[in-house]
Amino acid sequence: MCGRTSCHLPRDVLTRACAYQDRQGQQRLPEWRHPDKYCPSYNNSPQSNSPVLVSRLHFEKGADSSERVIAPMRWGLIPSWFKEGDPSKLQFNTSNCRSDTIMEKPSFKPGSIGAAHSPEDWEKVWDNWRLLTMAGIFDCWEPPEGGDCLYSYTIITVDSCKGLNDIHHRMPAILDGEEAVSKWLDFGKISTQEALKLIHPTENIIFHPVSHVVNNSRNNTPECLIPVDLLVKKELKASCSSQKMLQWLATKAPKKENPKTSQKAESDVPQWSSQFLQKSPFPTKRGSARLLEQWLKKEKEEEPMAKRPHNQ
Repeated sequence: MCGRTSCHLPRDVLTRACAYQDRQGQQRLPEWRHPDKYCPSYNNSPQSNSPVLVSRLHFEKGADSSERVIAPMRWGLIPSWFKEGDPSKLQFNTSNCRSDTIMEKPSFKPGSIGAAHSPEDWEKVWDNWRLLTMAGIFDCWEPPEGGDCLYSYTIITVDSCKGLNDIHHRMPAILDGEEAVSKWLDFGKISTQEALKLIHPTENIIFHPVSHVVNNSRNNTPECLIPVDLLVKKELKASCSSQKMLQWLATKAPKKENPKTSQKAESDVPQWSSQFLQKSPFPTKRGSARLLEQWLKKEKEEEPMAKRPHNQ
Protein backbone atom coordinates (compact mmCIF):
# COMPACT_ATOMS: atom_id res chain seq x y z
CA MET A 1 0.00 0.00 0.00
CA CYS A 2 1.28 3.48 -0.78
CA GLY A 3 2.12 5.84 2.07
CA ARG A 4 -0.39 8.52 1.14
CA THR A 5 -3.94 9.41 2.20
CA SER A 6 -6.02 12.54 1.81
CA CYS A 7 -8.54 14.30 4.03
CA HIS A 8 -9.01 17.96 3.12
CA LEU A 9 -12.65 18.37 4.12
CA PRO A 10 -13.36 21.30 6.48
CA ARG A 11 -13.92 20.17 10.06
CA ASP A 12 -17.66 20.84 10.12
CA VAL A 13 -18.14 19.05 6.79
CA LEU A 14 -16.14 16.06 8.02
CA THR A 15 -18.25 15.97 11.19
CA ARG A 16 -21.47 15.74 9.18
CA ALA A 17 -19.90 13.09 6.97
CA CYS A 18 -19.33 10.95 10.07
CA ALA A 19 -22.96 11.08 11.23
CA TYR A 20 -24.18 7.79 12.69
CA GLN A 21 -26.99 6.14 14.63
CA ASP A 22 -26.38 5.25 18.26
CA ARG A 23 -27.67 2.13 19.97
CA GLN A 24 -31.07 3.73 20.45
CA GLY A 25 -31.34 4.49 16.73
CA GLN A 26 -30.92 8.24 17.16
CA GLN A 27 -28.96 10.24 14.57
CA ARG A 28 -25.79 11.59 16.15
CA LEU A 29 -22.73 13.60 15.22
CA PRO A 30 -19.36 12.53 16.67
CA GLU A 31 -17.59 14.86 19.05
CA TRP A 32 -14.02 16.02 18.53
CA ARG A 33 -11.01 15.57 20.76
CA HIS A 34 -8.36 18.25 20.25
CA PRO A 35 -10.02 19.67 17.10
CA ASP A 36 -7.21 22.24 16.81
CA LYS A 37 -4.85 19.41 15.80
CA TYR A 38 -6.84 18.63 12.67
CA CYS A 39 -5.25 20.10 9.55
CA PRO A 40 -7.07 19.41 6.26
CA SER A 41 -4.60 18.06 3.72
CA TYR A 42 -4.55 16.82 0.12
CA ASN A 43 -1.39 14.83 0.78
CA ASN A 44 -1.04 13.07 4.12
CA SER A 45 2.12 11.07 4.66
CA PRO A 46 3.35 8.97 7.61
CA GLN A 47 4.04 10.98 10.78
CA SER A 48 1.37 13.52 9.85
CA ASN A 49 -1.97 13.81 11.68
CA SER A 50 -5.20 12.34 10.32
CA PRO A 51 -8.71 12.12 11.79
CA VAL A 52 -9.51 8.74 13.36
CA LEU A 53 -13.02 7.65 14.31
CA VAL A 54 -13.11 5.69 17.59
CA SER A 55 -15.53 4.63 20.30
CA ARG A 56 -16.09 7.08 23.15
CA LEU A 57 -15.45 4.23 25.59
CA HIS A 58 -11.71 4.49 24.82
CA PHE A 59 -11.62 7.90 26.50
CA GLU A 60 -14.46 7.82 29.04
CA LYS A 61 -15.07 4.92 31.37
CA GLY A 62 -18.69 3.83 31.47
CA ALA A 63 -19.54 5.55 28.18
CA ASP A 64 -21.74 3.88 25.59
CA SER A 65 -19.38 2.05 23.26
CA SER A 66 -21.64 2.82 20.28
CA GLU A 67 -21.00 6.56 20.64
CA ARG A 68 -18.20 7.91 18.47
CA VAL A 69 -15.40 10.43 18.77
CA ILE A 70 -13.08 11.92 16.14
CA ALA A 71 -9.50 12.26 17.33
CA PRO A 72 -6.57 13.51 15.23
CA MET A 73 -3.72 10.99 15.55
CA ARG A 74 -0.20 10.53 14.24
CA TRP A 75 0.09 8.13 11.31
CA GLY A 76 2.59 5.46 12.31
CA LEU A 77 1.83 3.62 15.51
CA ILE A 78 4.06 4.18 18.54
CA PRO A 79 3.42 1.27 20.93
CA SER A 80 2.66 2.13 24.55
CA TRP A 81 5.58 -0.06 25.66
CA PHE A 82 8.16 1.94 23.65
CA LYS A 83 10.72 3.22 26.19
CA GLU A 84 12.72 5.75 24.17
CA GLY A 85 12.07 9.44 24.75
CA ASP A 86 11.92 10.23 21.00
CA PRO A 87 9.22 8.47 18.89
CA SER A 88 11.33 8.92 15.75
CA LYS A 89 13.83 6.40 17.16
CA LEU A 90 11.42 3.53 16.60
CA GLN A 91 13.42 1.22 14.35
CA PHE A 92 10.60 -0.30 12.27
CA ASN A 93 7.82 0.98 10.03
CA THR A 94 4.38 0.95 11.66
CA SER A 95 2.37 3.00 9.16
CA ASN A 96 0.71 -0.25 7.99
CA CYS A 97 0.14 -3.66 9.55
CA ARG A 98 -0.75 -6.92 7.86
CA SER A 99 -4.10 -8.47 8.73
CA ASP A 100 -2.61 -11.96 8.91
CA THR A 101 -0.07 -11.03 11.61
CA ILE A 102 -1.98 -8.36 13.51
CA MET A 103 -2.60 -10.66 16.48
CA GLU A 104 0.95 -12.03 16.54
CA LYS A 105 3.28 -9.05 16.46
CA PRO A 106 3.71 -7.31 19.82
CA SER A 107 3.76 -3.92 18.08
CA PHE A 108 0.10 -4.21 17.12
CA LYS A 109 -1.47 -6.76 19.49
CA PRO A 110 -2.30 -4.35 22.35
CA GLY A 111 -3.66 -1.68 20.02
CA SER A 112 -7.21 -0.34 20.14
CA ILE A 113 -9.58 -0.39 17.18
CA GLY A 114 -10.33 2.70 15.12
CA ALA A 115 -11.24 3.80 11.61
CA ALA A 116 -9.19 6.35 9.68
CA HIS A 117 -10.97 8.53 7.16
CA SER A 118 -10.10 9.74 3.66
CA PRO A 119 -12.54 11.44 1.23
CA GLU A 120 -13.49 10.06 -2.18
CA ASP A 121 -14.39 13.44 -3.70
CA TRP A 122 -12.31 16.64 -3.74
CA GLU A 123 -14.53 19.17 -5.53
CA LYS A 124 -17.86 19.11 -3.65
CA VAL A 125 -18.62 19.57 0.02
CA TRP A 126 -20.18 16.57 1.72
CA ASP A 127 -23.37 15.65 -0.17
CA ASN A 128 -24.32 12.00 0.24
CA TRP A 129 -20.82 10.82 -0.61
CA ARG A 130 -19.27 8.10 1.51
CA LEU A 131 -15.95 8.47 3.21
CA LEU A 132 -13.31 5.87 2.51
CA THR A 133 -13.25 4.15 5.91
CA MET A 134 -10.08 2.15 6.46
CA ALA A 135 -9.77 -0.21 9.41
CA GLY A 136 -6.91 0.45 11.77
CA ILE A 137 -5.68 0.19 15.34
CA PHE A 138 -4.28 2.89 17.60
CA ASP A 139 -2.37 3.20 20.83
CA CYS A 140 -1.45 5.84 23.39
CA TRP A 141 2.23 6.41 24.14
CA GLU A 142 3.39 8.30 27.22
CA PRO A 143 6.89 9.84 27.14
CA PRO A 144 9.11 8.20 29.81
CA GLU A 145 10.11 11.60 31.18
CA GLY A 146 6.57 12.91 31.27
CA GLY A 147 4.64 15.16 28.93
CA ASP A 148 1.62 14.98 26.65
CA CYS A 149 0.41 11.57 25.54
CA LEU A 150 0.81 10.74 21.86
CA TYR A 151 -2.04 8.99 20.10
CA SER A 152 -0.95 7.19 16.95
CA TYR A 153 -2.46 4.69 14.54
CA THR A 154 -1.66 2.20 11.83
CA ILE A 155 -3.75 1.09 8.85
CA ILE A 156 -4.51 -2.61 8.43
CA THR A 157 -3.72 -4.03 4.98
CA VAL A 158 -4.98 -7.13 3.18
CA ASP A 159 -4.27 -8.83 -0.14
CA SER A 160 -5.31 -6.62 -3.04
CA CYS A 161 -8.57 -7.15 -4.85
CA LYS A 162 -8.50 -8.16 -8.52
CA GLY A 163 -8.91 -4.58 -9.71
CA LEU A 164 -5.86 -3.35 -7.77
CA ASN A 165 -3.64 -6.39 -8.07
CA ASP A 166 -1.76 -4.98 -11.08
CA ILE A 167 -0.95 -1.83 -9.12
CA HIS A 168 0.08 -3.30 -5.76
CA HIS A 169 -0.20 -6.63 -3.98
CA ARG A 170 -1.59 -5.01 -0.80
CA MET A 171 -4.52 -2.65 -0.16
CA PRO A 172 -6.07 -1.07 2.95
CA ALA A 173 -8.74 -3.05 4.76
CA ILE A 174 -11.84 -1.03 3.85
CA LEU A 175 -14.89 -1.18 6.11
CA ASP A 176 -17.58 -1.34 3.44
CA GLY A 177 -20.75 0.21 4.84
CA GLU A 178 -22.13 1.63 8.07
CA GLU A 179 -22.81 -1.79 9.57
CA ALA A 180 -19.18 -2.83 9.16
CA VAL A 181 -17.98 0.46 10.68
CA SER A 182 -20.34 0.05 13.68
CA LYS A 183 -19.18 -3.50 14.36
CA TRP A 184 -15.53 -2.55 14.05
CA LEU A 185 -15.81 0.38 16.50
CA ASP A 186 -18.19 -1.08 19.08
CA PHE A 187 -15.65 -3.15 20.97
CA GLY A 188 -17.87 -3.10 24.04
CA LYS A 189 -20.36 -5.40 22.31
CA ILE A 190 -18.36 -6.99 19.45
CA SER A 191 -15.49 -9.37 20.23
CA THR A 192 -12.10 -8.95 18.59
CA GLN A 193 -12.41 -12.25 16.73
CA GLU A 194 -15.77 -11.21 15.30
CA ALA A 195 -14.44 -7.80 14.31
CA LEU A 196 -11.51 -9.37 12.48
CA LYS A 197 -13.96 -11.19 10.22
CA LEU A 198 -14.71 -7.79 8.66
CA ILE A 199 -11.14 -7.57 7.37
CA HIS A 200 -11.00 -8.72 3.75
CA PRO A 201 -10.41 -7.27 0.24
CA THR A 202 -13.29 -5.39 -1.39
CA GLU A 203 -14.00 -4.56 -5.02
CA ASN A 204 -16.42 -1.77 -4.09
CA ILE A 205 -13.97 1.05 -4.77
CA ILE A 206 -13.19 3.55 -7.53
CA PHE A 207 -9.62 4.61 -8.27
CA HIS A 208 -7.66 6.66 -10.81
CA PRO A 209 -4.03 7.63 -11.48
CA VAL A 210 -2.76 10.94 -10.14
CA SER A 211 0.19 13.22 -10.80
CA HIS A 212 3.72 12.56 -9.54
CA VAL A 213 3.46 15.73 -7.42
CA VAL A 214 1.95 13.53 -4.70
CA ASN A 215 5.35 11.87 -4.23
CA ASN A 216 6.59 14.95 -2.39
CA SER A 217 4.75 15.28 0.92
CA ARG A 218 5.39 19.04 0.91
CA ASN A 219 3.03 19.42 -2.04
CA ASN A 220 -0.38 20.07 -0.55
CA THR A 221 -2.58 21.17 -3.46
CA PRO A 222 -5.65 19.76 -5.27
CA GLU A 223 -3.30 18.65 -8.05
CA CYS A 224 -2.37 15.70 -5.81
CA LEU A 225 -5.85 14.23 -6.36
CA ILE A 226 -6.85 15.31 -9.87
CA PRO A 227 -7.00 12.36 -12.31
CA VAL A 228 -4.32 12.23 -15.02
CA ASP A 229 -4.29 10.42 -18.36
CA LEU A 230 -1.42 7.96 -18.49
CA LEU A 231 -1.66 7.74 -22.29
CA VAL A 232 -0.88 11.43 -22.81
CA LYS A 233 2.85 12.01 -22.95
CA LYS A 234 3.91 15.18 -21.22
CA GLU A 235 5.77 17.53 -23.57
CA LEU A 236 9.23 18.19 -22.23
CA LYS A 237 10.29 21.80 -21.92
CA ALA A 238 13.94 22.43 -22.68
CA SER A 239 15.94 24.48 -20.24
CA CYS A 240 17.79 27.67 -21.26
CA SER A 241 21.07 25.83 -21.69
CA SER A 242 19.37 23.08 -23.71
CA GLN A 243 17.74 25.62 -25.99
CA LYS A 244 21.11 27.31 -26.68
CA MET A 245 22.64 23.94 -27.51
CA LEU A 246 19.80 23.15 -29.91
CA GLN A 247 20.25 26.53 -31.63
CA TRP A 248 23.98 25.97 -31.98
CA LEU A 249 23.41 22.56 -33.52
CA ALA A 250 20.85 24.00 -35.93
CA THR A 251 23.23 26.64 -37.38
CA LYS A 252 25.02 25.83 -40.66
CA ALA A 253 28.77 25.53 -40.23
CA PRO A 254 31.29 25.37 -43.16
CA LYS A 255 31.85 21.81 -44.23
CA LYS A 256 35.25 20.41 -43.45
CA GLU A 257 36.82 17.54 -45.23
CA ASN A 258 36.74 14.46 -43.10
CA PRO A 259 40.07 12.58 -43.30
CA LYS A 260 38.20 9.31 -42.82
CA THR A 261 36.08 10.12 -45.85
CA SER A 262 39.22 10.73 -47.99
CA GLN A 263 40.68 7.43 -46.95
CA LYS A 264 37.45 5.71 -47.78
CA ALA A 265 37.40 7.28 -51.28
CA GLU A 266 40.87 6.04 -52.01
CA SER A 267 40.06 2.62 -50.74
CA ASP A 268 37.24 2.41 -53.29
CA VAL A 269 39.92 1.52 -55.91
CA PRO A 270 39.87 -2.23 -56.62
CA GLN A 271 42.52 -4.09 -54.66
CA TRP A 272 44.05 -5.62 -57.77
CA SER A 273 45.10 -2.19 -59.17
CA SER A 274 47.65 -1.62 -56.44
CA GLN A 275 49.51 -4.75 -57.57
CA PHE A 276 50.25 -3.33 -61.03
CA LEU A 277 50.37 0.46 -60.73
CA GLN A 278 53.48 2.27 -59.68
CA LYS A 279 53.30 5.45 -57.69
CA SER A 280 53.62 8.50 -59.87
CA PRO A 281 55.73 11.46 -58.77
CA PHE A 282 52.98 13.74 -60.10
CA PRO A 283 49.76 14.39 -58.31
CA THR A 284 46.92 12.37 -59.70
CA LYS A 285 43.24 12.82 -59.72
CA ARG A 286 41.18 10.79 -57.29
CA GLY A 287 39.12 7.97 -58.59
CA SER A 288 39.64 4.59 -60.21
CA ALA A 289 39.08 5.99 -63.75
CA ARG A 290 42.24 8.18 -63.62
CA LEU A 291 44.31 5.31 -62.23
CA LEU A 292 43.13 2.97 -64.96
CA GLU A 293 44.03 5.57 -67.60
CA GLN A 294 47.58 5.85 -66.23
CA TRP A 295 47.99 2.09 -66.20
CA LEU A 296 46.91 1.73 -69.86
CA LYS A 297 49.24 4.56 -70.93
CA LYS A 298 52.20 3.02 -69.15
CA GLU A 299 51.53 -0.40 -70.73
CA LYS A 300 51.53 1.15 -74.20
CA GLU A 301 54.91 2.89 -73.73
CA GLU A 302 56.64 -0.25 -72.51
CA GLU A 303 57.40 -2.93 -75.13
CA PRO A 304 57.43 -6.64 -74.36
CA MET A 305 60.74 -8.03 -73.21
CA ALA A 306 60.96 -10.39 -76.24
CA LYS A 307 60.97 -7.54 -78.77
CA ARG A 308 63.69 -5.47 -77.10
CA PRO A 309 67.20 -5.60 -78.77
CA HIS A 310 69.82 -7.39 -76.72
CA ASN A 311 73.03 -5.48 -75.99
CA GLN A 312 75.03 -8.65 -75.61
